Order: sequence, then structure tokens, then C-alpha cells
Amino acid sequence: MTFSRTRLALFAALFVAALVIVGFLYTSSQNSHAAAPNAAASSTPSASADSEDSSADTGPADGTTPSVAAVPAGPVTGAAPDVKSIHSPDKVAIDLALSPGQCKVRTIDAAAGLYLPDPLCTPGAVDPAVTQDNLASTICKSGYTTTVRAPASDTNKVKALSLTQYGQTRAASTEFDHLVSLQLGGSNAVSNLWPEPNRAGAPGTTNPKDAIETRLNKAVCSHKVTLSAAQKAIAHNWVTAEKDLGL
Repeated sequence: MTFSRTRLALFAALFVAALVIVGFLYTSSQNSHAAAPNAAASSTPSASADSEDSSADTGPADGTTPSVAAVPAGPVTGAAPDVKSIHSPDKVAIDLALSPGQCKVRTIDAAAGLYLPDPLCTPGAVDPAVTQDNLASTICKSGYTTTVRAPASDTNKVKALSLTQYGQTRAASTEFDHLVSLQLGGSNAVSNLWPEPNRAGAPGTTNPKDAIETRLNKAVCSHKVTLSAAQKAIAHNWVTAEKDLGL
């Protein structure tokens, strides 16, 4: 009789424990499902950024604020490719094959329009025809950029693809930007072009990077920094380029 009661008590204890475990698992499952929509909503990025406008958006825009698949700026996973050397003054050179959604802009300050391209998709590219020795006849000569800029009929097609590759929607404030600007000897190559978002509510494509590009051009032309140093600095991080160069 004592044995039976002991066994009964043991079974009862096991049954209660099983109920507690099942209840805990059920509650965890419900919380997980409830959190999923919130996580998806919080991943929706804010908008935003540039000025060396290779191709202003001439098509209909899906509102003034683009949908941007952005990630916080931080250490790049894996080694980013070096800045390329590609001579393509009259058309866009398709030097990279990118897939839809493969690229993500990196967010430094969305409200200020400070975004960086994906270094694995847009490492930057320079034109080998522009050298330290011929600055006076190239980037330091008035009107130079108009002689090497690819026509809009070419860049508009590539821009549409780039928006898809970067997971963005079309917006009037997004600039199809040369990472290494033409006024710093940048190239018309896919590896140097990216859809740069702008800050929310921006009236056009003018953004903080434009002024930095111009100041770097003046620094190179006044021989405060070398052409190569300026190109590498802006390709690495245009936001900190001037500081990195000691300007």
C-alpha cells in the first residue's frame, strides 16, 4: 500500500512538471509570434543623400522618401575590394555583376543624410587617364566633368538596376552618385556608382557629400593633398574623408 502511494505521488509530481513545461513552451511560442511583426516593422529604414548627379531621376517617383534597405555603419565583414582603375569616359562600364537585394547602404546619420555605399558592391573606381601630373588639364580645368560624364541615356538604365540591387524604391531625392566623384578623377563604372539616398524631406538630390567633393577637388588642385590620397579617402568613407586627410 505504501509502495502504491509513493508511486502515485511520483506520477502526480511528474504530471504537474510536464504541465508546467508545456505551458512555458506555449507561452514562449506565442511571444515569439507576437514579436515577429514588430521586428519587421522596426527594420523598415528611414530615408535619405549626394550631388555629382550622374543621372537625376527623371521617372515618376514613389513619393519623396525612398525605401532604403540600410544597416548601421560598422566594420565591414570580409575584405572590401580595392578601388578599381577603369577608363570609361563616354559610357558606364559594367565591371560588376550584382544581384537584386545583394547590396545595402550603411547608415551613419539618416536625419542628416549621411549614408555610405556597400563596399563589396561599390568599392569605387578611378580613371587612370587622370594623374597627379596632368591635374591642370583634367580635374582642375573648368568644364572637365562634362567631357567625361556618361550620357543620361546610359546611366538611367544602370540606375534602375542599381536601385534594385540596393533594395531601394525610386525617389526624386535619390542621386545616382559617383563614389569617387568625377571632379576627383572618378570613373563611370558600376563599381563606382550607387543610388545615394537623401535625408527625409530633401527637396532634391543635393546632399552633404557634394560640398565635400568640391572641397577635396580644391585641396587636390592647390596641392594640399595628393590625388591618390583624396581618391582613397572618399572611397573609404566620404563622411570622414577631410578629417582623415588632415584638412
